[in-house]
Amino acid sequence: MDDALTLLRREFEGTEGSFLLCLRGEGLVWDRAAFSRLGQAMRSACEQYEDRDDLPRWMAEGFYETSHCVAEWTSHPNFPRPEPVQYYQDCLERLRDLADWFFRGWHAYQEPHTWRDL
Repeated sequence: MDDALTLLRREFEGTEGSFLLCLRGEGLVWDRAAFSRLGQAMRSACEQYEDRDDLPRWMAEGFYETSHCVAEWTSHPNFPRPEPVQYYQDCLERLRDLADWFFRGWHAYQEPHTWRDL
């Protein structure tokens, strides 16, 4: 898990070679492999923090920003979005779902356990 958190921190800080830096940098590149690594690291964090009430600020800010900003950054008509379009849309939905899971403690595809979880 430490590797996933290290990768997540590097992504959220926009370090060299990160998916998020590639989106915002001069290249404007959607790196599929880097997106996959980011998604896996986010999923690992969701699993680790699922039952905890204490969320590290850097992680919470990163989940929020990523789930909102990737769609915004890539919305320009000249941004070279990955093909097929459905893949791109699924990726944006995945980021929103992961953030929702991180903040709520359960993911959208689980059945709520109590009325409070609705």
